[in-house]
Amino acid sequence: MTDTKVGSKMKVLVVGGGFGGVRAALELAKQTQLEVTLVSERPDFFYYPTMYETATGGSSEQSAVPLEQIFGDDPVRILIGKAEKLDRTKKQLKLKGSTTPIVYDKLVLALGVVTNYFGIPGLAENTYGIKSLDDAERFKRHLHARLIAEDEPDLNYIIVGGGPTGIELAGALGPYLREIMEKHGIRGRAIHIDLVEAMPHLMPRLPRPIGRTIERRLRKLGVRLYLNSKVEGASAEELTVSGKPIRSHTIVWTAGVANNPFFTDKDFKLSGRKKVLVDEFLRAEGDKDIFVIGDNAETPYSGMAQTALYDADFIAHNFACEHENRPKLAYYPKEPAYVTPVGPNWASMLWKDVHIHGRLAHLVRNAADLHAFTEILSVKDAAVQWTSTLDREDLCPVCSK
Repeated sequence: MTDTKVGSKMKVLVVGGGFGGVRAALELAKQTQLEVTLVSERPDFFYYPTMYETATGGSSEQSAVPLEQIFGDDPVRILIGKAEKLDRTKKQLKLKGSTTPIVYDKLVLALGVVTNYFGIPGLAENTYGIKSLDDAERFKRHLHARLIAEDEPDLNYIIVGGGPTGIELAGALGPYLREIMEKHGIRGRAIHIDLVEAMPHLMPRLPRPIGRTIERRLRKLGVRLYLNSKVEGASAEELTVSGKPIRSHTIVWTAGVANNPFFTDKDFKLSGRKKVLVDEFLRAEGDKDIFVIGDNAETPYSGMAQTALYDADFIAHNFACEHENRPKLAYYPKEPAYVTPVGPNWASMLWKDVHIHGRLAHLVRNAADLHAFTEILSVKDAAVQWTSTLDREDLCPVCSK
């Protein structure tokens, strides 16, 4: 197939099934002059802000929504596969394992990030993650297996990474472990949860008072903090931190991500952080028909779900402007709000110069989750999805009673 037009429609290919890709496909599909195709490596959209809850006994439904449900009757073709080869001259993208390229007029890349172990020995083989439903299930099975082990329960747990994911998991893990122990009749034993961060304080991207408030909250929950501590290696039985071993059979790595490797060998111009340099319209530098949004773009607030959604709306607006011969907008970064849950009914929120914490911030986070679901679902479906955060789901027959 060499003709990139169907009638008068422009073929737009969106790659990535996360916040940016899904929102971009939804918004672009509203424009009748466009034919939109979405490529995703998974048939489900993962809602990462609740993945830590799924990993600590929450429902898997709260963290995954089928793409077919999201798009419903929207005129979007969905292809499941991994982007592998890009031919700029022919305007073609080839998926792994496929011999038939996908032809496009405009390409939108929103591929997300991958886990980065920074070359530290033993981490990939001996740590757990919570970036997918499979990760969450594996983690839950491990927690149960170690707690009910016939020889001796494993009561030491280490989380590496003082960003939002590590903090959220550290706050939720204690109550979940105590729930398992109660249902299995394990009494008289104390659990120990450690949180390791290489920087001198938690939430290192935010002002110091934010990290200090969260540190106090975690210590109140019984979490032991290792700040300004460098991870040097891991084995099945311990984590080496700043030259000293910490015993544990359960190490969770949340400390590092890297830009998607798709960009490394395809002549994209990259920043020092290996993110794609973009112009004022979020086009990859030197590529007038390739747009890069969300986590992959070198913009001030990339890495946040709110930024990915904002970027998607921005490019959709400019596509409409271009079609209607109206002036396009230049990209202006929008600072997101930062809301981090830390244990039951408590969160820390920073929005511009306003910092609140406690139950009120937790309510704000719940409202933010509901709003985020409305960005990709109908109001009715978003409400159903949001209420699934109240459900409990376990893989253990004892705990599921």
